[in-house]
Amino acid sequence: MTRRHPTSTYRLQVTADFDLSAARDVVDYVRDLGADWIYLSPVLQAEPGSGHGYDVVDHTHVDTERGGDDALRALADAAHAVGLGVLVDVVPNHVGVATPAVNPWWWSLLEHGQESPVAWAFDVDWAAGDGRIRVPVLDDRLLDGVTLDRGTGDGSADGPRLLVGETAYPTAPGTVQDGDDVEAVHARQHYEFVHWKRADSELNYRRFFAVNTLAAIRVEEPEVFAASHGVIGSWFRDGLVDGLRIDHPDGLYDPAGYLDDLADLTGGAYTLVEKILEPGELLPASWPVDGTTGYDALGFVDRVFVDPAGEAPLTALEDRLRGEHVAWQDLTRGTRRGIADGILNSEVRRLARLLVTDPSVQGVGEPLAEERIVDAVAEVVASFEVYRTYLPEGIHHLIEALEVAAESRPDLADVVDRIAPALCDPDNAAAVRLQQTSGMVMAKGVEDTAFYRTSRLSSLSEVGGDPSVFAATTAEFHAAQVERLASWPSAMTTLTTHDTKRSEDTRARIAVLAELGDEWTEVFDRLNGLAPLEDGVFANLLWQAIVGARPASRERLHAYAEKASREAGDSTTWTEPDEAFERQMHALVDAAFDDPDVVAVLDALDERITAAGWSNGLGAKILQLTAPGVPDVYQGTEAWDRSLVDPDNRRPVDYAERRRVLAGLDGADDDGPDALPAIDLDAAAKTLVTSRALRLRRDHPELFTRYVPLDATGPAADHVVAFDRGGAVTVATRLPLGLAAVGGWADTLLHVVPVERVDLLTGRRFPADRDLLLDEVLADYPVALLVPADVVDGAGHDAADAASTGTTSTSTSTSTSTSTDDTETDAQAEVEILEGHA
Repeated sequence: MTRRHPTSTYRLQVTADFDLSAARDVVDYVRDLGADWIYLSPVLQAEPGSGHGYDVVDHTHVDTERGGDDALRALADAAHAVGLGVLVDVVPNHVGVATPAVNPWWWSLLEHGQESPVAWAFDVDWAAGDGRIRVPVLDDRLLDGVTLDRGTGDGSADGPRLLVGETAYPTAPGTVQDGDDVEAVHARQHYEFVHWKRADSELNYRRFFAVNTLAAIRVEEPEVFAASHGVIGSWFRDGLVDGLRIDHPDGLYDPAGYLDDLADLTGGAYTLVEKILEPGELLPASWPVDGTTGYDALGFVDRVFVDPAGEAPLTALEDRLRGEHVAWQDLTRGTRRGIADGILNSEVRRLARLLVTDPSVQGVGEPLAEERIVDAVAEVVASFEVYRTYLPEGIHHLIEALEVAAESRPDLADVVDRIAPALCDPDNAAAVRLQQTSGMVMAKGVEDTAFYRTSRLSSLSEVGGDPSVFAATTAEFHAAQVERLASWPSAMTTLTTHDTKRSEDTRARIAVLAELGDEWTEVFDRLNGLAPLEDGVFANLLWQAIVGARPASRERLHAYAEKASREAGDSTTWTEPDEAFERQMHALVDAAFDDPDVVAVLDALDERITAAGWSNGLGAKILQLTAPGVPDVYQGTEAWDRSLVDPDNRRPVDYAERRRVLAGLDGADDDGPDALPAIDLDAAAKTLVTSRALRLRRDHPELFTRYVPLDATGPAADHVVAFDRGGAVTVATRLPLGLAAVGGWADTLLHVVPVERVDLLTGRRFPADRDLLLDEVLADYPVALLVPADVVDGAGHDAADAASTGTTSTSTSTSTSTSTDDTETDAQAEVEILEGHA
């Protein structure tokens, strides 16, 4: 079977309300938009009512609430019938255990303990729990909040159960006698109910991060892999699915080994990993995958639209609000250490227990006290600058972490020295456990804590990003694209996902604040005076969210404020909410709607930034869609999307409206729109950019064979980023307020190969000239997508409706890769010769 690569994907969040049948109904829309593959969130049986699907409870079938096996087959058949591939998100690391009765494996483990036929599936430290698995579900009533349901008493499956609220837990055979109370029955079980707060330091099963209701499974065991991936394998044998996205590989015992097994199962199908790469970090070259899910690409796209001149004034504001300057690395080391000592202390202690009993650690000199080892392990995991290592690959990251830990805690240097050899040994159980633990600490300490404790420019606090890296030059952006094309040409790129902290258009508006600099400081001080909040750093974060997401509803902003403030954990927390602070915080949100003075300030700021935000949004979109990699369009983001963190970014999409807009752009006779859409809230302009770029990539892969940065000269040369992909030329405006300040493009020139070109967005034609006036190229929109004229003319369309239907194609969507076609246009050949790449 020929291995397929997508040229682009369109992500759908499949839920009970938008099930697989509903997804099938938008297949034609996704095809018409121009995407090459449809990309589904997890579809295996999840917890009842799950809105995301990452809490799989049964690997043997597709989720019935999402439509079941037949609905997936119908969707796959519909997609393949119109030439679309199917990419599915799968979750190998953990399963949902919130409702034991619906997870056969977990139910069996609770009922039979270590004698369960599936006990090997879970990562449990039985010794730490004296042979019992601790289940952290009790409140302050402890066992008084548990009831005993004696069941039918006929020996059927409806036997005696312990109930915590309405959630049932099994009882081991023969452990319930007449006259027994809850305490007596509970004492005989293979599990122990404990107060939920004890999970932080006393849990004895591995979780997904700090989520007690997601229990990790040992997919490294062949039996577990086979049992959890049987249906996934059948999808490939039956031709239903073409590729996979692997969730959270950093939690696995052996990611490389797992990916090898997966490649064998799927026949080497297209595979992406949700791997977060820190700046400068490389994806392990030994992994049999096509790349990451694109957060690393997102960071470069965002930062090329950030004005570096804003760094000093915005940093000064942040420092004033905090009362001191705190470097990002110092802030995150503190938050990571807080996580290691807090909600993930159970994982740290489990790792320390391995070292306490390791002869290589304790066999020389005085035995180390367990608490000193716990302290040292916590310091080491807090000192990583990457999520994890894959020993022996990446051992330099581990050595750096050990050195930093010893330097920052001289009192623990002797302990770090003693445990270092064990942690550096790829075959040592402690080393493996460390690799599984460090990523958890990084994710919770940085993404879910530190990102909410910094507010200099909040659009920089994005998954996979480093907020200390303020902006990217065009040269840095181009270098990243050249590297991507050379190393991972089939990796995904993205701007918005179900996990981004802010959607692409929210970030695009916030990025404008860097161009305002001191002006934003004045606006913030005015707002903070009108609606004060004691936590100044968080106030800055919250006002930026309000500005970026405007006109978000009151309800959405209240929900965001609550989640963001509690994740930050400075002024209020999830477990101990500060009611006074939260009242003041919610009053701030209300002021954004009810206080005329506040509304006036926000309205004035809107007038200042709205057009620039739209420019940034279109610029980011066209760069992502046409740069190297496989661009993903997250559901609905072909239109403006000013969402915030989940669940806000998982709201349903109005596909009837999306169809209406696209149909208007294509015209009744596929002859294009009656007039170019304005850049306004209607969002047709963004759909125009998205559809034309997607269709061009899908239908003309021969125009996307390489990456050549384009130079500009003139008074506004710093305000354009442009590149030639091998025939398709992308042009985008950057720093639009600065552009206006210097008087526009004037006689700024873009230097290209002299080929007659057409802008697919506007229909404008440009003669074969080495110098294009940007004032003409960008006369209608802040972006342009230029192609050789013969591509348009040869297709039989006029320029205005070129690529408008998705029916004109020089290659099918089932192309085996994005490599050059066997045939090429004369213009394409001329471009290659002139640029020295023939």
